Amino acid sequence: MTEGTSEVELRAVTQIDNVWITMSDGCRLGARLWLPEGSDAEPVPALMEYIPYRKGDLMAPLDARVGPWFAARGYAYLRVDLRGAGDSDGILADEYLPQEQDDALEALAWLEAQPWCTGSVGMIGYSWGGFNGLQVAARRPPQLKAVVSMYSTDDRYADDVHYLGGCLNAFLQLPWASFMLAHNALPPDPETVGDRWREMWLERLDQTPPNIDEWMRHARRDAYWKHGSVCEDYDAIGCPVYMVGGWADGYANAVLRFVEGHHGVRKGLIGPWGHHWPQDVGPGPSIGFLQECLRWWDRWLKGEPNGIDEEPRVRVWMQEPYRPEVANQPRVGRWVVEDDWPSPRTDWQTFELGDGVLGGGSDQAVALKHRPVHRHGSWAGGWCPGSVDHPADQREEDALCLTFTSEPLPERLELLGRPRLRVDLAVDKPLALIVARLCHVAPDGTSTLVTRSALNLTHRDGHEGPIELVPGRRYSIGLELNVVGQAIPAGSRLRLALSTTYWPWLWPSPEDVELTVFTGEGSVLELPVRPPSPSDARLAPFGPPDQAPELRREILASVPPYHTIRRDPASGRIEFENDPQGSATTRLVDADLEVSWGYLDRYSIQESDPLSAKVLSERSYELARGPWRVRVETTSTMTSDAQAFHIDDRLDAYEGPRRVFVRTWSRSFPRDHL
Repeated sequence: MTEGTSEVELRAVTQIDNVWITMSDGCRLGARLWLPEGSDAEPVPALMEYIPYRKGDLMAPLDARVGPWFAARGYAYLRVDLRGAGDSDGILADEYLPQEQDDALEALAWLEAQPWCTGSVGMIGYSWGGFNGLQVAARRPPQLKAVVSMYSTDDRYADDVHYLGGCLNAFLQLPWASFMLAHNALPPDPETVGDRWREMWLERLDQTPPNIDEWMRHARRDAYWKHGSVCEDYDAIGCPVYMVGGWADGYANAVLRFVEGHHGVRKGLIGPWGHHWPQDVGPGPSIGFLQECLRWWDRWLKGEPNGIDEEPRVRVWMQEPYRPEVANQPRVGRWVVEDDWPSPRTDWQTFELGDGVLGGGSDQAVALKHRPVHRHGSWAGGWCPGSVDHPADQREEDALCLTFTSEPLPERLELLGRPRLRVDLAVDKPLALIVARLCHVAPDGTSTLVTRSALNLTHRDGHEGPIELVPGRRYSIGLELNVVGQAIPAGSRLRLALSTTYWPWLWPSPEDVELTVFTGEGSVLELPVRPPSPSDARLAPFGPPDQAPELRREILASVPPYHTIRRDPASGRIEFENDPQGSATTRLVDADLEVSWGYLDRYSIQESDPLSAKVLSERSYELARGPWRVRVETTSTMTSDAQAFHIDDRLDAYEGPRRVFVRTWSRSFPRDHL
C-alpha cells in the first residue's frame, strides 16, 4: 500500500526558534527545532534539513508546513542554516564545499547526543538539501539511517544549473549566481544573534565572493565537479535512499540513473511536478508526499515493517498528451511501476532519419544543411519552471530547425526512459553545439515538447577533454535525450528537431554554425517503449496532500511571475524578460518581520550575431522590523567575445536609507571550447 502508515494520535509540538550547534572550530550553526511532546521522556528519531535558505525569514513559511507535521507524528525536525547563511556564523563561499559536509557530520553527531533523540537520523530536502543529503550519505555517518533526496543530482556537471551537455547554461548560470550573491549578503537577524548582527553582516558583505567565478573556471568535468558527485562511487552510500523528481523539473535524469547505478536499498519516484515539495507544487496532480515520507522514515528510523521496502523500486507518472501552455496545468495520466531499472521489458524502437521524415529507409540518404536562427529557443520555457514559463506550442520552434517527422503512428506508444540519438553530421566551424528536441505532433498540428537534450560537439568524446572539430569532417555523434514518461496516441506524429542554437537556454557558439546532417542508417533515433503492465495497478493510489500547518503571515504586496518576449524585425534583436519568482512583501506575524524580494532576468541577442548575447540579472531583498530595515541588491551582467566571457557584478547594501556597502567586480574567463 502507499496511502501511509496506520493512523497515529498526533502529538503536541514545541517549536524552538533557534538552537546553536557549535562546530569543532567554534563556528555556530543556527537551527530551528520542532519537538514532539514527550520526547524528553521517550526519545524519538530525528530528521535534518540542511540548506542555506534562511530559516528565520525567506524559508519560514515552507518550513512551518513541514517541520511541525513530522514532529506531530513522532519525529524531531531540525532545520539547519549552512555556515555563512541565515543566522549561522561564517562565510558561504560556494556550493557543496568539503566544509559543508564536515559541518553536517558534526550536526548529525550533535543530534545523536541530544537526550530527546534515539540516535537514528534521516536527512530530507529538495534542491540544495537533496544534493547534500546524497553527499553526506556518501561519508557514511553512523547516525544517518536513510535519506529522501528531491530534485537533486548524482552528477554536478551533467545535471545542474551550470552546464548542459558541456554547453553553458545561459538561462541559469548568471541568474543563480546573482541570487546567491544577494542571498549570502543578507545579515543575520538581530533577534537571534543580538548586537553581533552588524559585525557579522559587514563581514559577509566584505568576504562573500560571486560564486560564478569558480563555475566559469571549470568549463569541463574536472575534479571540481567530481567532488560532491556521488556517481563517482554510488556504493559509498550505505543507507537507504529515496530519490524524487518531476517531469517539469530539471533534475529528473538523476532519479533513474541513481536507481540504476546504486546497488543498495533505493527507490525512485517521478511525478508531473516542478521544483518544489510534491504536496504543494504544480503541474498537478500533487500527492500526499509527507505521508509517503513518513512510511519511509517509519521503516528505516523506527524499524516498522510497513512494506515500503518490498514495493516496486520505481514509480513514475505516465503522462497523457496535454495542451502546451506556458502556465501550469494538471497533467492527466496514471502511475506506473517497475520492479527494477533499467526495465527488462523496454522495447527499443528505431526510427531512421530520412529526407525530412522520421522512420525513412536508407535509400533516402541525403545531406541536409541547416543555418542557425537565434530566436530558436524563444518558446523553450524555463529550465526549472514555476507557475509560468513552461514550453509553449513548438510549431514556431520547429520551423526554425532541421526537422524529421514520422507518419501517423499506427498504435499508441508509451515512452519511459532516455531516448537515444545517433546522427552523422558535419559542421563548418571548430566550435559547435547541437540541440535535439522530440515533439508530439497532434492531428491538428499542435507540437508539444516531449524531451530534449544538447551536446557541445567538442565534448563528443567526453566532458573531461574537449577537442575542436575539423570543419567539413563527418562525425558520428551520440547523445541521450532527457528522461521522459509520456504516452503518444495512435494517429499522432513524432517530430525530431535539430539545431545549433537554443537561446536563451544555451550560450551560443562564437560563430554561426552551418550544420549538415547525413540521413540513412547512420542517423537513427531509438525510443524506449514501455508496454503497459497489469502490475501498474497493484499499488494503492497516493493519498491527497495532508493538511499542513500554516505560518501566520500577511501579504502586503504581490506581483506574479511573468515571461515576455520582444522582437524587433527591423534590427533582428530578440529580448526575453523573465521574473521567475515574482515580487512580494509579506509580514511574518509571529516574528513581526517584513520580508520583500524582487527578481528580474533579461536575455538579449541580435540575429546573425552570436557575440551579441547578453544576460542581465537583478535581485533585491529587504528585511524590516520596527525601526530596523536592511536591503541588499545585486546587478549582474554576462557577455562574450570570441575568446572570453565577461562578467560584471555589483552588490549594494543599505541600512535604512543609508548605503553601507558597495562593491563591483569585473573579470573575464576563457571560453575553453564553449
